[in-house]
Amino acid sequence: MSLLRKLNTKAQTQSNTGFGTNTSDYGGRFVNKNGQANVEKRGVGFLERISWYHTMLAMPRWKFLSLILLFYISVNLLFASIYYTAGVEKLNGVTTTNEAEKFGQAFFFSAQTLTTVGYGHVSPGNFLMSSIAAIEALVGLLTLAIITSLLYGRFSKPTAYLKFSENAIIAPYKDITALMLRIAPFKNTALTDAEAKLTVGMAVEDNGKTTNRFFPLTLEFERINALTLSWTVVHPITEESPFYNFTKEDFETIQGEILVYVKAFDDMFSNTVVARSSYTFKEIVWGAKFIPMYHRNNDADATVLDLEKLNSFVEADISSTAGLNKAVNL
Repeated sequence: MSLLRKLNTKAQTQSNTGFGTNTSDYGGRFVNKNGQANVEKRGVGFLERISWYHTMLAMPRWKFLSLILLFYISVNLLFASIYYTAGVEKLNGVTTTNEAEKFGQAFFFSAQTLTTVGYGHVSPGNFLMSSIAAIEALVGLLTLAIITSLLYGRFSKPTAYLKFSENAIIAPYKDITALMLRIAPFKNTALTDAEAKLTVGMAVEDNGKTTNRFFPLTLEFERINALTLSWTVVHPITEESPFYNFTKEDFETIQGEILVYVKAFDDMFSNTVVARSSYTFKEIVWGAKFIPMYHRNNDADATVLDLEKLNSFVEADISSTAGLNKAVNL
């Protein structure tokens, strides 16, 4: 049976997703696992298509700190080379005759000038050295202001801090089956009014032409009041679902992707935060069941959320209603 015939005629298509319909123009998935669009932009220069502010705010912490350290060392090496070339002996306080020590003192004088510390042990001895030091001091003031604003931006940027399960599953749900995925907060944030939206995109052949079609997925609960523990997002596979006639083999062979969009209100920032992810059909596990990831502590006075179990599931029989509660450890 073709995919077009398998698709439920009751399932409504969605045309305002922002993704193209021509499958031949698309490569790979629509959205990466980290929520970023899988798009490579060309036609403009590298510096034009990169927002350095967004890049610096979004990059991992270790990369950000490493980049600052690399910039700091590079600038000081540059100005140390300038001082050394212009004649390091023209700096007051440099008395050594060893060339390596001369460059070292020029480097540390540069560091003191760049950061406007100025201990006074070494100082400019003529107009040329004073001019170079003045330029470096200006560079230091500007870069210090930029780095301070970036640090503040990284600390003050509202972020969802949500983790998604690595896999979505087809699981037993009441007397039918359902598509499920799991979300959990991993920081000490307070998120309220959390809302989830799921859209499935599939490559469908119609009249000899393959196009992308998108279908919104109806959820058991689209909104919850507070997101403090894990949230299992459930799409019941009813007669209105585009997955109504699907089998395990369909998920293994059909090119498709589920786009996940979650937004919630962070009361600390009094702002809405957003998280995105996606699951290709190959990342959907047929016949599985998530295991609980929270439990009471030993004193029974608090709840433990075990984030290591976010993607933990067991095998479940979904071939018949008699097997709904039958599960074994993977």
